[in-house]
Amino acid sequence: MVEIKTDAALEAMREAGRVVAHALAAVREAADVGVGLKELDGVARDVLEKAGARSPFLGYQPSFAPVPFPAVICASVNDAVVHGIPGDYRLRDGDLLSVDCGAMLDGWAGDAAISFTVGTARPADVALIEATGRALEAGIAAAVTGNRIGDISHAIGAVARAGRYGMPADFGGHGIGRRMHEEPDVPNRGRPRRGLPLRHGLVLAIEPMLMAGGRDGYRTDSDGWTLRTADGSRAAHIEHTVAVTEDGPRILTLP
Repeated sequence: MVEIKTDAALEAMREAGRVVAHALAAVREAADVGVGLKELDGVARDVLEKAGARSPFLGYQPSFAPVPFPAVICASVNDAVVHGIPGDYRLRDGDLLSVDCGAMLDGWAGDAAISFTVGTARPADVALIEATGRALEAGIAAAVTGNRIGDISHAIGAVARAGRYGMPADFGGHGIGRRMHEEPDVPNRGRPRRGLPLRHGLVLAIEPMLMAGGRDGYRTDSDGWTLRTADGSRAAHIEHTVAVTEDGPRILTLP
């Protein structure tokens, strides 16, 4: 069932989103050549703890996962698209890192992701990240009353196709509120004027995932979580929690 949030709920979700933004900013500040992914997870844990928030990622186990997720961030490096488990890997010069983080505060969820390069950036990685950001901006711009879910999906997909980037077809955004994942699904490709009508109080996690190789294929690591491009090309993932309002889209996961 799709839950429409009250204005008071949107304010509460804004506070959860602010915690997520601060955690991602702290992780990005700490990320450098030689820093371990587990250390970055610890940085995010500290931000959540100080804010009185808990992680909706830690211990989460959807039907496809063989084990509960063991961290508070997803840390996906280079060809990892999403759901990377922060382990012993230490960042290297030129890595492309995508970090996804969530927070539960006073019963409400926030969810966002960023992608950035570490050390010396490859021009192709910069272009990929910029295109992913544009896809997110296009999706957010379409999240207005009177539109439908398909308009968001179409806007994201149009940016990916224009740049000849691939996207994992089975993964996309979602509703969010009292739980991290709620209805409806928000695919990253679709036909305009199709799907659920958008109305004031609908809150969505919009999250394009672009793959540089141009293909849509992916594989899952033996850990059952980490999603990688099938061709080994690099990927980027950027996300915001966004409320549909009568005054236009409201991003809830800004600092």
